[in-house]
Amino acid sequence: MEYDSRGDTLEHIHNVQRFIGHVIRELLERGDNHDRSKLNFPEKECFDRMTPLLSTVTYGSDEYRKMLDEMRPAIYHHNQCNTHHPEHYTNGIDDMSLIDIVEMLCDWKAATMRHNDGDIYRSLEICIKRFGINQQLTRILLNTIKVMDW
Repeated sequence: MEYDSRGDTLEHIHNVQRFIGHVIRELLERGDNHDRSKLNFPEKECFDRMTPLLSTVTYGSDEYRKMLDEMRPAIYHHNQCNTHHPEHYTNGIDDMSLIDIVEMLCDWKAATMRHNDGDIYRSLEICIKRFGINQQLTRILLNTIKVMDW
């Protein structure tokens, strides 16, 4: 009797679908819980005061960095509570999961929409330098931005 790969292939397809489902559920949960720490002390009070000001300056500019300095305690708390920030980890992006990175990229895009002159490509350029993102991950992030049609 000749081997028929159909059964094994269908089982493989089912397993891949199941694993993708796990990733989707994790991302949906991340979306539901994203940045919830900003709604409570000590973050909320700081973000109430500073968010309107941040939207008027260019991401990465000296003025932007000065405002972030005023926010350091709240930002530190935020980064410690949220794994989609490289600062959460001892080794930054090198310690992140792919799920963290997808949430991070979505966060970066959403953040650009809060600035009058926001641009995901410019933001990515700054973050590449800021977090020491290697060339391979940079290409993956750029490819993802293109696929997402942002």
